[in-house]
Amino acid sequence: MKTLVYGAGPLGSLFAARLREGGHDVSLLARGQRLADLREHGLVLEDAATGEQSVSPVNFVEHLAPDDAYELVLVIMRKNKVSEILPVLAANRRTPNVLFLMNNAAGPGELVGALGQERVLIGFPLSGGVRAGHVIRYLGGTQKRKMTIPIGEVDGRATERTHRVADALNSMPGYRVEIRADMDAWLKTHVALLMPSLVPALYAAGTDNVRLAHTPDLIVLGIRAMREGLRVLRVLGVPITPARIRRFEWLPEPILLFVLQHTLVKDEMKVAVVGHAQAAPDEMRHLADEFLGLARSTSVPTPAIDRLYAYFDPATPRMPVGSATLRPRWLGA
Repeated sequence: MKTLVYGAGPLGSLFAARLREGGHDVSLLARGQRLADLREHGLVLEDAATGEQSVSPVNFVEHLAPDDAYELVLVIMRKNKVSEILPVLAANRRTPNVLFLMNNAAGPGELVGALGQERVLIGFPLSGGVRAGHVIRYLGGTQKRKMTIPIGEVDGRATERTHRVADALNSMPGYRVEIRADMDAWLKTHVALLMPSLVPALYAAGTDNVRLAHTPDLIVLGIRAMREGLRVLRVLGVPITPARIRRFEWLPEPILLFVLQHTLVKDEMKVAVVGHAQAAPDEMRHLADEFLGLARSTSVPTPAIDRLYAYFDPATPRMPVGSATLRPRWLGA
């Protein structure tokens, strides 16, 4: 399948390389210094788990012209930058399928309004990566432990084109695709779980995952903010999905505190979460604002979300490491 990957950040670069390995004709759109680095060094990937590097023979392009013809465009970039490229995508009528793989709490309305529902698919890349100079350090799937990429149509149907796009992504080494009928709800749940809660808690800890793990007050606030976010979705009639996320609604705070403290200190957190939070604070705040727009349309109180939101401002003093004034609740959380 002739494919353009729009966005040469860590995950766009990773997906371009994996699609090329899957036998597809792939171009990666990049600009500025990133394009210069790619032309000088090639697309260099480094497995964060093993340190192994590889160079992928992907084609590099600087723009998408109205008469360029691709079977598929993958948009993998910061959500707050997507509005800028929608006119470019709309002007190109020769590409019938545009899959947006990104965080999105606002829903697909803007995408559909620009391109038409018949061209738009939505999904999430479920990988992690950071850029170190011209090298992309990534956490991705392997042949033994594949990562599952959720994708779906805006209206939830599984069409012939959905399966064609899924087949293309299934060809990527280390990945499998799950076609979902509830992709918009999946994306809203993902944002609720992270952006108005654990991400600002991470900023409050100086964007240091180990420091966050050792600051119980921030984790407790993050847990309460997650629960506020999930209540917002329930009031709006948005299903909490996937089903395993529902455990955050009822597990006692001390258990969640214990689990999160042990998860946050893992080395992969630096690539999976910390690196992106450091590189894209503008996107993190944008997504939190999108979610707050949903919350303000309900009567759900959000004291923990509101308290953590202040930490999106770099001028807000960080919370002292080890702060433990909030008592985790066993009941009534």
